[in-house]
Amino acid sequence: MAVLLSSSSSSGQLSASPSSAKKQALFIVSLVTLWYSSNIGVLLLNKFLLSNYGFRFPIFLTMCHMSACAIFSYISIVFLKVVPLQTLKSRQQLLKISTLSVVFCASVVGGNISLRYLPVSFNQAVGATTPFFTAVFAYLMTFKREAWVTYFALVPVVIGVVIASGGEPGFHLFGFIMCISATAARAFKSVLQGILLSSDGEKLNSMNLLLYMSPIAVFVLVPAVIVMEPDVLNYTLALGRKDKFMWLLLILNSSLAYSANLTNFLVTKHTSALTLQVLGNAKGAVAVVISIFIFRNPVTFIGIGGYTITVLGVVAYGETKRRFR
Repeated sequence: MAVLLSSSSSSGQLSASPSSAKKQALFIVSLVTLWYSSNIGVLLLNKFLLSNYGFRFPIFLTMCHMSACAIFSYISIVFLKVVPLQTLKSRQQLLKISTLSVVFCASVVGGNISLRYLPVSFNQAVGATTPFFTAVFAYLMTFKREAWVTYFALVPVVIGVVIASGGEPGFHLFGFIMCISATAARAFKSVLQGILLSSDGEKLNSMNLLLYMSPIAVFVLVPAVIVMEPDVLNYTLALGRKDKFMWLLLILNSSLAYSANLTNFLVTKHTSALTLQVLGNAKGAVAVVISIFIFRNPVTFIGIGGYTITVLGVVAYGETKRRFR
């Protein structure tokens, strides 16, 4: 009888294991799908609103994103307990987070401004150079050196963007400058975060960091909107009366901005660093293909070739960095 019970127990475990593995795989696939949908969705909606729809207020749009992130972060952490709440330990830590928030604002605003002038496909090609700027800032600010092979892998990243710029029919100098600035600011924020929040007592997970950065970002963006986009309120109200779907688009766009951050955190938590890197590179390519089909912006073989070289360079950089760590 004991043997029979033992056999049935082990067979139950064997049958449960594939089932739990399938559930886990389905959960990961669903999570990645939601991550892709949120990231690509907010990118395409930003482009549609700022370039095609006539809503030419990138700073106000960024403020809407930050407001949604502040509200949803508070609800998900304080009430829904998605992650444990991490409290700030000192005024100095708050000052550090405020500094990160300003840099974060600059990167998001710059990216949104660039979408007014550049196609999504070229925007993503330039954005793929983030590892290059990260490596440069890490070297300049922390004197952290990688293996020479790792730096050599960054050469195609830069060459690819130069080629893509020359082959981009919709190239716009100001949009390009804003896109490069946003990419550099994003990399600078990543390195700065590693420096400012390096001690164990000050480290925050990405969701708690978003909880504290978002309200500060709104506080910074409000005066910027008043000074640089003074007609936004009247224009938005007039556009809302003309098209009722405008409010839905703004709410959906802002909600997707938070969803992109949440799903990025969850995918990072439930997958490996290598998987995340591969998925991130693929996400950019998917966004490019979808944007071309939706917005019908002209592309050239030179532009596609340049973007391909950049992506391959990013993949090579990630692989060499992992191997020579």
